[in-house]
Amino acid sequence: MNTTLATFSICTYLASTLFIARDTHQNRRQRTPLYLAWAAVCAHLLYIAIAFQQSNSFNFSFINTASLISLIVALLLLMATFNKPVEKLGIVIFPIAAIMLALELNLPNKPHLLHTHNWQMSVHILTSIIAFSLLNIAALQAVLLAMQDQQLKSHPPKRFIQSLPSLQTMESLLFQMLGTGLFFLTISLVSGFIFIEDLFAQHLVHKTVLSIIAWIIFSCLLLGRLRYGWRGKTAVRWTLTGFILLLLAYFGSKLVLEIILHR
Repeated sequence: MNTTLATFSICTYLASTLFIARDTHQNRRQRTPLYLAWAAVCAHLLYIAIAFQQSNSFNFSFINTASLISLIVALLLLMATFNKPVEKLGIVIFPIAAIMLALELNLPNKPHLLHTHNWQMSVHILTSIIAFSLLNIAALQAVLLAMQDQQLKSHPPKRFIQSLPSLQTMESLLFQMLGTGLFFLTISLVSGFIFIEDLFAQHLVHKTVLSIIAWIIFSCLLLGRLRYGWRGKTAVRWTLTGFILLLLAYFGSKLVLEIILHR
């Protein structure tokens, strides 16, 4: 059952990506890619729910966490398409979700179950994942914004860039995503300081320090936007810098310990 769900989800993620690429090439906007993506997300979610039920907890190993984050990113993107023209981000997000799910399905990994933690730790972990997912979308938005800014200076810009919303709309969407992501990152850090006995213990210090620096960067960027009207290349650089720090904080040690050292 789970293998069938995962295979269906992977295929529909990739089909949605192909339809988005086709519609971009033909300079049109259709709902079919979104319907396929919703089917993929629902199957992906059901796959994770069944795995959760079988283990009576969620497995927070490196690959499983990456798969969960890719699912949340895809789901948040689809929810955003109800009132924002951001479906073109799916051309990057949906293949990544398919790859992460395929890795989860085929690569064995040591389980790190959630039920070994209390509810306070669960809140901290889940808000961290939501924050990372939102800021992941913001980072992709920043990359597209940089591409759009560069391409609009050439004549004519490529078809993919022409299919994106206006530069002003793209910037507005970027800062909305950053604001929401910062909100959840704040909850994650606060819950960590309240509920974790020693947040600066040896195995946590790099995560804590990098996450705090990323929080400062995102906060300064939003403050600079409000007070000084920061935009364009400044917004892109600060967004990508903050996201890279979070990426190292969330996945750096997991990658080394679980994938390289097999611990």
